[in-house]
Amino acid sequence: MTADESANDHAAVEALQRLGLSNYEARVFLALQKLGTGTAREIHEVAEIPRSQVYGAADELEERGLVEIQRSTPKRYRPVSLDAARAHLTAELERERERAFDYLESVQRERDGDETREDVWTIRGRGPISERLVELASRANESILFAADATEFVSASFAEALAEQAADGIDVTVVSANAPVRDLFDGTGVTTVDVAGGSTDFVGRVFIADDDVILLSAVGGGGLTEETAIWSARTALAIVLVRITRDGIETLAYD
Repeated sequence: MTADESANDHAAVEALQRLGLSNYEARVFLALQKLGTGTAREIHEVAEIPRSQVYGAADELEERGLVEIQRSTPKRYRPVSLDAARAHLTAELERERERAFDYLESVQRERDGDETREDVWTIRGRGPISERLVELASRANESILFAADATEFVSASFAEALAEQAADGIDVTVVSANAPVRDLFDGTGVTTVDVAGGSTDFVGRVFIADDDVILLSAVGGGGLTEETAIWSARTALAIVLVRITRDGIETLAYD
C-alpha cells in the first residue's frame, strides 16, 4: 500500500468513526469495500487488525445493518450497498442526535429558573441578543412591551414570536417612531404606538415582559454588530428596572 493509499484509508476510517463506528468496525467495513466479500482471515489481512477482533466487529456491523453474513464454513462477510449504508448511518445519527438533545432539554428544564438567580446577564452582538429576545418573548405569560426605532432590531423570528404571543391572547405592544417597524406588525394583533413626537437619542431596543423581565440594549460606535444588552428576569432589580423603563416609555408615548 502506498503512502497516499494509507493516508486515504486512515482518513476514511476516521470519518466512519465520526459517523459512530468503532475503529475496528470502520476498518472491517473499509476492508470489505475492497474485498467485496471475505472471510475473517481475508479481512484480517486487509484491515490489519487481530483476526479475533474481526468476528466481533463484523457482528456489530451486522447488527447495524451494514454487513451481511453467510453462515458457511468459514463464515463469509459482505457489505450492504453504499446507499443502504448511508441510509442506516444517517438514521442512526439522527436517533443519537434526538436522544442527546432530548436529554439536554430535560436538563435545561430542570435548571430553568437557575440562570435568573444572578441579577444581571450581559449579551453582545445583534444575533445573540435577538435569539435571547425570542426566548424571553416565548416565556411571557401576560404582557410584552417592545421599543425600537430600526427594523434591524426586529429579527424575523422575534417578530413571529410577538405575533404568536398576541394570537395567544398576550397583550403585546410595540412602540416606535419608525413607521417601517410598526408596519412589520400590521394585521398580527400586536398593538403599535407611534412616538414620533417624542425626542430621544437612545439607539437600541427595550423589551419588557410581564412585570419582572427586562432586556435593554444600546449600540456602540461600530454599528449594530457592536450592540450590547443587559437582561434580568424575576429578580428585584428586574422589577425596579421594569417600572422605571415602562414609565419612561409611557411618557414618550402618551404625553
